[in-house]
Amino acid sequence: MDKNLSALVLRDTGMNNNDLLKSKLPKCWTIDVLSIKEDKEEISVALPSYDVIVGGRIGMDIPRKGNLKLYQVPFTGIDWINPGELPEGVPLCNTYEHETTIAEHLLGAMIEWQTGLMRDTDKDMRSNSFNNRSINKGPHHLEMMGSTVGIIGLGRIGVEVAKRSKIFGMKVMAVSRSRKDPESFIDWFGQFDEIEKLLKESDFIIVTLPGGEQTKSFINHSFFRMMKPQVVIANVGRGEVIHEAALYEALASRRIRGAIIDVWYNYPSISNPNPWPSRFPIEKLDNVIMSPHNSAWTLAMSNRRWEFVAANLTRLADDEPLENICFIGERVD
Repeated sequence: MDKNLSALVLRDTGMNNNDLLKSKLPKCWTIDVLSIKEDKEEISVALPSYDVIVGGRIGMDIPRKGNLKLYQVPFTGIDWINPGELPEGVPLCNTYEHETTIAEHLLGAMIEWQTGLMRDTDKDMRSNSFNNRSINKGPHHLEMMGSTVGIIGLGRIGVEVAKRSKIFGMKVMAVSRSRKDPESFIDWFGQFDEIEKLLKESDFIIVTLPGGEQTKSFINHSFFRMMKPQVVIANVGRGEVIHEAALYEALASRRIRGAIIDVWYNYPSISNPNPWPSRFPIEKLDNVIMSPHNSAWTLAMSNRRWEFVAANLTRLADDEPLENICFIGERVD
C-alpha cells in the first residue's frame, strides 16, 4: 500500500462519522470533509483530483477524466443517481447495516399491537389503578405466538424480521420479486404473482420494498380488500409503495386493524421544514404507530456503516474486490 489516495466526504448527508472513518483508514488516505451548500466552488475546483467520493448527490457533473475510482454511498438508497450520471467504469457502492435495527423497531411495534402495554394498559393503570383488570379480569390481549407475518420483499430487512418473528413462534410467509431459495425460517415463500395468499392469511404485513416506478402504489385498494380485517400493515421501505389514499381509507374506515408507518409521502424541505407526513390526516387516527423515518437510527448502526465505508476504501487501496457494488458508471462525455 505505497500509493497516496484522497477522498472527498460530503458532510451534507446528516449522518457523518468522520472521526471514526479517519481512525479506521490506513495512513495512505487524505480525507477532505466539505459541504455541497457551503463549499461548492471549492468542490468544483478540486473534484477531478479525488480518488473517492463518499456521500449522496453532489449536485454537479463528475469529470470523466478525473481520478475518481469509487463513489461510496454511506447509506442504502441510490434512487437519486443512475449509471448514466456516473463516469464510465466508476463503481458505485452503497452501505447497509440498518436491517437489524429496523427489524427490532418492527418487532417492538408488533408486540405493542398485540399487548397494548404502552398505549392502553400502562396508561389506564396510571389513571384508574386496577380498573377491573388483573390476572384473570378485564379484556384479553393478543399474542405474537401463533400469528402469521407476511413479508413483502425478502431482502436484508425482510430476512431479519423473519428470523425474529420465528423466535416468537409466528408463522412466516414471504414474497420476493426475484426467485431465491427460501431460508429455513420461512414457512411459505412465493413470487409476486402469488401474493394473494400472503395478503389473505397474514395478521401482520411487512412492506420492505424500495421505491421506483416498478413499486409505486404497488399496495393498492384491491390489495387492502384482500387483507384480513384484523391485519396490521407496516411500511419501512418507501412511502410511495403503498397507495396513499388506499392506506388512509383502509385505516380510517377500520377496514384493517392498524398500521406501523416509518416511511412517508411528505418530507421536510427548505420551503416547508415541518410538513405533515401525508396529505391525509393520518396523524389523527388512533390505529397507527408513527415514526419519522428513524427506525434505523442508532449510534451503533451509524458506526457500523462508517466502519463498512472505511473497509471498502481499504479494499480499494489494497486492490481487493469492493463490496456492495450497485452499478458501474456509463457516462461517456
